[in-house]
Amino acid sequence: MDVDAANRAAVERMLAARPRLVGVARADQVLPDFGGRMLLHAGPPIEWPRMSGPLRGALIGAALYEGWASDPEGAGELLASGGVRFDACHHHGAAGPMAGVVAPSFAVWVVEESTFGGRCFSTLNEGSGKVLRFGAYAPEVLERLRWLNETLAPLLGAALAATGGFDLRAAIAEMLHRGDEGHCSSLAGSLMLLRHLAPAIARAAAPSETRGRALEVLGGNWLAILNPIMAACKAICDAGHGVAGSTLVTRLARNGTDFGIRVSGAGERWFTGPAQVPVGVFYEGFDQSQANPDIGDSVITECAGIGAFAMAAAPAIARLVGGTPASAVQATLDMYRITVAEHPDFTIPGLGFRGTPTGIDARRVVELDLPPHVNTGIAHEEPGIGQIGFGLVRPPMQPFREALAALAG
Repeated sequence: MDVDAANRAAVERMLAARPRLVGVARADQVLPDFGGRMLLHAGPPIEWPRMSGPLRGALIGAALYEGWASDPEGAGELLASGGVRFDACHHHGAAGPMAGVVAPSFAVWVVEESTFGGRCFSTLNEGSGKVLRFGAYAPEVLERLRWLNETLAPLLGAALAATGGFDLRAAIAEMLHRGDEGHCSSLAGSLMLLRHLAPAIARAAAPSETRGRALEVLGGNWLAILNPIMAACKAICDAGHGVAGSTLVTRLARNGTDFGIRVSGAGERWFTGPAQVPVGVFYEGFDQSQANPDIGDSVITECAGIGAFAMAAAPAIARLVGGTPASAVQATLDMYRITVAEHPDFTIPGLGFRGTPTGIDARRVVELDLPPHVNTGIAHEEPGIGQIGFGLVRPPMQPFREALAALAG
């Protein structure tokens, strides 16, 4: 089997993908095979006894939000008893940031990919700090989430319908020219989304106070576009999946305990290893000793060739995640060594508009002993606390070696 030809075919499909943000809907109405007492989470599948603190915290919060329990203790007992089914977001067309929890009544962004017909989803971004996706579940966390799902979501859906949607491929390309890398740094992209939706929100048939708060919340969240970008990157990677013989990595994901990958030619099998603890910059009052191992589906951005793979476009991110502007550039240069293509539209001005490194080849990762660079938020290791910083991390090598062994037969 010609692995190089298979990889070219897979990455060409990724490069041809054209994701577009088209709407907002309730999760149990649009996610395939999802509903009832079921909760989705980031990363490869995992059961309650092995879950990390922030993932347990987010699931407790979701159970409280859905009304399945009246207090955190009762929610924890329900979840531990098997009274709620768990599954990975990626098994249902979704990508979940950090803990990644999706409950049936949550609102999700709807992203459609026009070249191959894919459809992907992601929840609304809550902002940073003490939020559900980092394992917090205090009453004010759930109150904010309820406003996002029940009040903001319909406004966003109506605005997208009025504007005909939002081209995420074009947005990513522009973000890279405006100092974003599309993962931890997404301010320019979030303002682009605000600019696109604001006139329609302002004209919506809603109370002026509601419209004003919607614009304030959307404009004040510098990660507002991250979740649609994640769904777009999932759609891009899905386009390259399922090519026989291909060693292209089409999924990177973490659940706070395991780091998992999928490769194009190995079907739906997950290959996993222990999630590593990010090293980073912490909020006041927190430090490295409190950091949970790596968690979240947002690493799908790196899998699609942005995020840490495009840090050369956003050298200022070094102040957020640690490192220096020079190390941010070097991270991108390193990733050209383990990828098979350069994206024709996602280009980096500081590298002479060179395309971002796209299409991770598991063979090159193993041959060079060079795991992908990842930048990420950092969750506290205990449930209920939330985000404590930002940092950098590298996946374990074990999943890449096991994937190659499986493909070799």
